Amino acid sequence: MFWKLLSFIYVIVMKMKFDKDSMFTIFIVSVLAFVFAACSMGRDLDLVLDNSTIDRDASFMPQSYSSMLQKATPSVVSVYTARIVKVANSGGSSAEDELLRRFFGIPTPQRDNRFEEPEERRVPQGVGSGVIVSNDGYIVTNNHVVVDQSGDDADEILVRLTDGRELEATIVGRDALTDVAILKVESEDLPVIAVADSDNIEVGDVVFAIGNPMGVGLTVTQGIVSATHRTIGIYGDDGYENFIQTDASINPGNSGGALIDTKGRLVGINSAILSRSGGNIGIGFAIPSNLAVNISHQLANQGEVRRGFLGVGISNLTPDMAEAFQIEELTGVLINDVEEDSAADAGSLKRGDVIIEMNGKKVESANDFRIKVGNTIPESEIELVVIRDGDRMTLNLKVGKSAGRFAASANELLDGVAVRELDDDLAEHYRIPDGVAGLVITAVEGNSPYSRNFSEGMVILEVNDVEVRSVHEAREKLHSGMNKLYMFSRGRTGYLAVRVD
Repeated sequence: MFWKLLSFIYVIVMKMKFDKDSMFTIFIVSVLAFVFAACSMGRDLDLVLDNSTIDRDASFMPQSYSSMLQKATPSVVSVYTARIVKVANSGGSSAEDELLRRFFGIPTPQRDNRFEEPEERRVPQGVGSGVIVSNDGYIVTNNHVVVDQSGDDADEILVRLTDGRELEATIVGRDALTDVAILKVESEDLPVIAVADSDNIEVGDVVFAIGNPMGVGLTVTQGIVSATHRTIGIYGDDGYENFIQTDASINPGNSGGALIDTKGRLVGINSAILSRSGGNIGIGFAIPSNLAVNISHQLANQGEVRRGFLGVGISNLTPDMAEAFQIEELTGVLINDVEEDSAADAGSLKRGDVIIEMNGKKVESANDFRIKVGNTIPESEIELVVIRDGDRMTLNLKVGKSAGRFAASANELLDGVAVRELDDDLAEHYRIPDGVAGLVITAVEGNSPYSRNFSEGMVILEVNDVEVRSVHEAREKLHSGMNKLYMFSRGRTGYLAVRVD
């Protein structure tokens, strides 16, 4: 293709009536432009939303959704994860030795395994689902599908397609605050699901949940949208929750699978259920496609999630507050505080303002506004409609970049690993018990070469057998090559070997 286009450029230039120097210049510029364009065509993930709405006024009830599902289901995959553990040889008796001991009283010899290499074993970890969003192998799933109980990446990930193919997958990036992860498999011409604009869905819309519940195989269940903009608090205070609630049957193993509309378009990524028994009781939750797409774009194209930040303290608008601030509607958020030198401060927002719209869309609640701002690219401009002293006004301001709750004053110890000296606030936030002292990890970038070694909330107690209480001390003790770190994580202490180049 490259040489055909090059020949085409050459013929066009030769037919034009220019002197030799001009012809040569035009030809070279054309070639460079083509090469630049070709190089720009990287493997970035590019998802386009289908903004059309479903026909809610249809007077007939379909007798079957089979043809639609036949197109959508090949885009949903099963995801199997495993971890590799090293197990020392037991040195125990063989079956023959055991028979001699039990029936003839002959003592069994014990093997000395002190000098034997430990064996590697593959331990199945979990089963989930995923959704193919590009024909060259990008797959969206849940963060909790591809990590173990300690929050570390699975060692092996296998993806099984509906046609029986099994492909090894790698983690491109993941975001625990939204529970979104994106995987990559090496394959071409994969079946891709269409993605709908989840802002257009309404309560009562018919939806289908597709996934691999309990590992039984690809399964489709039907229900309706029960609610939107749900928050259930499973991701903690720093999490971003904006769930679609559905009564379509969702069970363990459905996580990371597709929630689709009657056009076969993705409207959400199935993520959680509310249940006392652990099984489905008709209360399931999915991440809206708009949020999943936004996070997936950033993870695939940037290797990290960059969230917008304004620097305001906000709360929901109660009926009494609405009356006191002369607001007719109950939607919107009240600004309780504006941080000095923040994006909100620079944009002239004030304490007592009530934000009712952002970029032409109504602000439903404090959580809705937090999600909207977080999904905004830092340094981009937004338009806010606010009520100030009873008057409606429009403000245009530039969004800042969120540094996380504790990352603002953190220091980078290793490439992509931010740490802070452990204090009472950090200990309370990360639930670190009294008596633990050292450096707490406050952020680990998804593209960091150490993302498999560290996770947020871990505490570095020692570096190469020396206690560290400051970033300076830790940096002094780290050296090129393999380093020995003594760590605290989730109630346990242990050693971690980390190579520094």
